[in-house]
Amino acid sequence: MAVRHYTLDFNLSTAVDPASTVSGLLSIFHEQELTETIHDTDGHGYLATFVGKNGRFVVLRVHSQGLVTVDLQCYEDDDIAQLDNLLNALENKLKVLLNGNITRIKKLPALLRGAKVDRYWPTADGRLIEYDIDKVVYEEDSEYQNIKILHSQQYGNILVLDGDVNLAESDSAYTQAITGSGKENYAGKEVLILGGGDGGILAELVKQKPKMITMVEIDQKVIDGCKKYMRKTCGDILDNLKGDCYQILIEDCVPLLKKYVQEGRTFDYVINDLTAIPISTSPEEDSTWEFLRLILDLSIQVLHPSGKYFTQGNSANLTEALNLFEERLGRLSCPVDFRKEVVCVPSYLEQWVFYTAWKK
Repeated sequence: MAVRHYTLDFNLSTAVDPASTVSGLLSIFHEQELTETIHDTDGHGYLATFVGKNGRFVVLRVHSQGLVTVDLQCYEDDDIAQLDNLLNALENKLKVLLNGNITRIKKLPALLRGAKVDRYWPTADGRLIEYDIDKVVYEEDSEYQNIKILHSQQYGNILVLDGDVNLAESDSAYTQAITGSGKENYAGKEVLILGGGDGGILAELVKQKPKMITMVEIDQKVIDGCKKYMRKTCGDILDNLKGDCYQILIEDCVPLLKKYVQEGRTFDYVINDLTAIPISTSPEEDSTWEFLRLILDLSIQVLHPSGKYFTQGNSANLTEALNLFEERLGRLSCPVDFRKEVVCVPSYLEQWVFYTAWKK
């Protein structure tokens, strides 16, 4: 079962008399066999709810601050033509009743709540995005996270981990940015990828004939889903855990990084595709910041003196979190310089920041 939620808003230049406004609308509600209940608002305008036999539910508010709002809820299989007629009738009647007092009218497409296929995902800076998702092609719960791959008509298949949009088949801009935007020469180089279970980075870099790429991904189920349903991103690179110039290790990268530090092993490139910078700006309350600091420190320690470290940041709008990350770059055990690049990643629908760091 799913519910459609329609909204209709009227912004007014001045407040209106609720009694005269509402009385002009009652005939429309009664024609639709909607029964009203008037609620006490303790002086905050007028509030009435209308309930229909077919499960329709309408909330009408005439606010004392110069705003009239209508919310209509109905079942997904309700007659859309009838609902459009109801909303259009209310809009047209309110235009007459509020003539000369309207500064803006806003009617949004219906929000579909409780649907089997979830189409709504928040951006990093908290805005709601409705994607054109029409089916779930893969879903598994691993011991680490919930994994979904959803099909979008625009973006192809989209990998979503714990409710966070990670990468779509359309997002080659992400892969380009986190590997140096085409300015690096990986031929004959040693490369370490942290995360990257969608296979996009690995598939791109093997084309450049590196000496060896070591990719460390903790979650086998991410790889299982992506090698079947994200082929436009990874090609066939995830079909085998070893190739002529790469190896995929299914394990936690932290113990491995510590082992590499002890052995004195270094890489020409370290690419951190584990997680974005946390949204929280309170490191003492968010353990992700501590994890991020640990990965940063270990990654720089295994970086060749002339090597480069690449990672994603977060939304360009999250300036406080990005500034906090840059402060942390300045407090590593090994001093580094860095630069950043802002890139439009199609399925994110927001500008995304990427970082390059190197030892001083």
